[in-house]
Amino acid sequence: MEKLNTYCGSDFDEFLKEEGLYEDVNAGAVKKLLALQLSQALSESRITKTELAARMKTSRAVVNRLLDPLNLSLNLQTMSKAASALGKRVDIRFVE
Repeated sequence: MEKLNTYCGSDFDEFLKEEGLYEDVNAGAVKKLLALQLSQALSESRITKTELAARMKTSRAVVNRLLDPLNLSLNLQTMSKAASALGKRVDIRFVE
């Protein structure tokens, strides 16, 4: 029986790399994931954004930026402070 799908091409990552978009798309995906994880941690801990900001000794606007999946302005120190305020830590690794 003949195989119906004979497509044999590169994967989506290769396409993004060829188009010069891989790093931007990947950074956006990572930020969305971090924002989602932070939002879930807030919900599970029953901590408000205002309380998190107070624990971080920062403004609620900073917390809103961390929680905004489309806002890519993120620094590790701020994310680490948010994690610490929730009794967690940030784990970043280089992977193949």
